[in-house]
Order: sequence, then C-alpha cells, then structure tokens
Amino acid sequence: MMMTEHQEFDKADMAYAELKRFVDQSEAGGLRADQVERGMLKMLLDLGRELVDVSISRCGDGDQGPTIETDEGTLNRLTEKRRRRYVSVFGEHAFWQYVYAVREGQEIKKRPVDEQLGLPAGEHSYVLQDWLERFCIKESFAEGSLSLETVLGLRIPVGTAERMNGRLAEQAESFRLMQPPPPHEEEGALIVYANDCKGVPMRRPLQDRVRGHGQRRAKGEKANKKRMACVGSAYSVERFVRTPNDILDEVFHQQRNQDRPDPQNKRLWAEMTFAREGEPINGKTRVFMQQAIDLQARDPERHKTVVCLTDGEKALRREQQEWLPRAVGVLDIWHVIEYLWDAAYCLYSEGSDEAHRFVRDRLRLLLQGKVGYVIGYLRRLLSTAKPSKCKPIQAAVTYFQNNREYMKYDEYLAQGYPIGSGVAEGACRHVVKDRMEQTGMRWTHAGAQSMLHLRAIYLNGDWDDYLEHHIQTEQDTLYSTKAA
Repeated sequence: MMMTEHQEFDKADMAYAELKRFVDQSEAGGLRADQVERGMLKMLLDLGRELVDVSISRCGDGDQGPTIETDEGTLNRLTEKRRRRYVSVFGEHAFWQYVYAVREGQEIKKRPVDEQLGLPAGEHSYVLQDWLERFCIKESFAEGSLSLETVLGLRIPVGTAERMNGRLAEQAESFRLMQPPPPHEEEGALIVYANDCKGVPMRRPLQDRVRGHGQRRAKGEKANKKRMACVGSAYSVERFVRTPNDILDEVFHQQRNQDRPDPQNKRLWAEMTFAREGEPINGKTRVFMQQAIDLQARDPERHKTVVCLTDGEKALRREQQEWLPRAVGVLDIWHVIEYLWDAAYCLYSEGSDEAHRFVRDRLRLLLQGKVGYVIGYLRRLLSTAKPSKCKPIQAAVTYFQNNREYMKYDEYLAQGYPIGSGVAEGACRHVVKDRMEQTGMRWTHAGAQSMLHLRAIYLNGDWDDYLEHHIQTEQDTLYSTKAA
C-alpha cells in the first residue's frame, strides 16, 4: 500500500524524535564519544531515508491522464502501476507509478515520476554510484563494497559494483573529446608525450578454465595471460639545460636539481587493443590519436617544440611517426641504463665497484653523444667474453644500434629537453599496476578497459566533471521523450 505524504512525514518525525532521545540519553548511559558518533550516524541515515521517502511521495503516482501527446506520438497509460526500487546513500526506497507506452507489452516510453526526480537508469542513486566507484577504482570491488558498507551499512554485491563500473565508464571517450585545452599562459615551452605499455592479467577463456577432475595445467602453461595496455601521458614543461655530470649525479647520487621545472597540465590515457565488428582496434593507435588531438588543441599554431619519449619499441615509434611526426623522438635514458647494468653484471659481480664504474663510464659517453664509441666497445667485449655471458652484451649492442637515431643526448641536454620517461613509468604504475595487478585479479577486456578509463579520469583530477557529464548524458537519453 502506498503511503501518503502525511504518513511519510509522520515516520520522519518519529525518526527525528528517536534521534533526540538518543542524544538526551547518551550522557546518562555513559557512552563513549565514538559510540555516540556511530549511533548518531545510523539514526541520521534512518532519518535521511524517511525524508527521501517524503520527497518521492510528493511526486504522486505519475498519472497524467489516459493518454499523452509527445514528440514521438500518442502514448497510453498502462493499466497496472509499476514498482520502482531506488537505493540512495540513506538506504532502500520503493514506490509505485503509472507508466506510458504505445500499448501493453511494448517498450515503456515515459515514466513521469522517474523523470520528475531525475532518477538514474539503474536502481542506485548517482551519489551512491559516485561514492562506491571512488572506492572501487582504488581497491578491489570486494574491498570497495566492504568500505561502503562500513560507512553506510549498505551491502552492494561485487557483481553489481563491477557492472556499475562498466556503465559509469561508457561516456569516457565523449568526455575526453570535450575537454578544453590548458590555459595558454600555464603552458611551458615544450610539450612532452611519453608512452609505455604494461601487462594486465586477463581471465582465461571458459573452455581453458574448465578442467576434468584432477587435470593439471600443461608444462609451461601459465595460470593467466596478460594483454598489454598502452599508457600515454602529456604535459608541458619549460626547457631545462643540463650537463652529463648533472645526469650522472641524479642517477648515481639521487641529487635532483632543485631548479628543475615541474611538469604542467599533465594528462593520462590508457587503452587496450580490442575488436570492433571483427576488426582489431589497436590500443597504441588510440593513445597516439588522442595525443595528436591534444597537441592540436594545445598548440594549434605549431609554435612549440614537441618531444616524444618511448622505450624504443618499434610499434610505438611507428605510431609516433604516424600521429606526431613533428615530435623529436627521444629514447628513455632509464631503459638505456638497464641495458648497461645487464651488460655490467655479465662481467662483474652485482653491487661491485667495477660494475658501478662500468655503467657510469659508458653512460657518460652516451650523454656526450658518443653512441658509436659505446657500441664499438661492447662489440669488442663480445669477441673476448665467454659465450655464456654474451647474451646481455649482444642485447645492449642491438638495442643501441636500433635506437641510435633517438640517442642524441648531447643535443637533447643542450636544448633543455627531458630524456627520461619517469612520467610514463609513473603512469603505468598508478593507472595499471596499483589497481589491475593486485593479488589474484583477472580481468575481462571490457572490465579492464572500463577501469583504465575511470582511473585515468580520476588521476587527471576530472572525476567530478566526468560524473556530471555522465549524469547529464544519461538523463538526456532517458528522458528524451518530451510532451508535445
């Protein structure tokens, strides 16, 4: 039976009176402050639930007559009222309303009470979605649901939280395209794009997960497989001229120059490869395409210098040449240093002074632009080293030779360009690893992409703006049928 507004207010008055009694009795009852706080929160939530019921009851039952004329034609009121469940941050609500369609059994075109209240497509309020997903983009869905339950006393199933995450991410691409460029006066002289890839552990296909009793994985078969997510970052920064010694001090002594300018207006993207209508859509291509759009918005008159940092992967270089052809390509110096350490440990023990000196001396030459000297030296080592120790040295030779065009570090330092992709490495950690690679996690493609989109939006500081965009887009879709 549907309660009247007067009855709903009576229930709210009773809840408020109960809250006052609790406050009056708390001191006499000898309750600690935290016990009073917890009890008061629960009672305030109860009061809020009753007041939301009052707000809903004021909308009536949605009866707008036997028929209504809309921009889509005549709609008829269906005979039976429909029950609507709604879950707010205060708890669960339910009400009955008349709905309209062309005829019985066809799609409902108009729900007057839903429209008047601006309710979401699902059962959970926009505020509840906001709070739950803030938890879930930082911790597992199970932990996020538990965190919400701890605060509000509401239990949201993990599967519901996952589906909510997917629906919330649906407008991520349209939101990105609507973002204005950063204010020109806040931009530095250089626009920098850095890209890297990070593996996401995926769920195995169902047929691979279903095994007979006692059946084990084949030798060498892994419990899960990873698919690469391409993570891209963009920022602007002022030029910062340095010397090889400055870089060596930073690498070996962690002496970061205090005058180094900070990156400005950083943006992150994260995309996985997927299939659309049977055709593969490359995640790397999508990231570089977005960076090309970003560059056009930031520098429409092409006045600024553009730098693109990668780890030397050929596919990333091809995408850069396609989408950012005017960018100066730079090989990330930290990947170079990793190859030098691998080569050093073929010759000297780990942690030894000899290995340290080997890397420092070779790195100094590279920073001076003497890539050919280093390649020649490593090749001479190959002729004298034991075959069992040649593999890392040969890998370094191949890596430096293939990327020699992007290792003009003497020129880059003199021009004040960045040479390390710390922003991209940090983006891979923050966007992917910190959330997607927690213990035991396995992802579907759709679930992983939704999470990557939402984490990038959150880390960009756009969460509130995106939520409003999502709400407005959904409202326009739900309530597009207007009365004529």
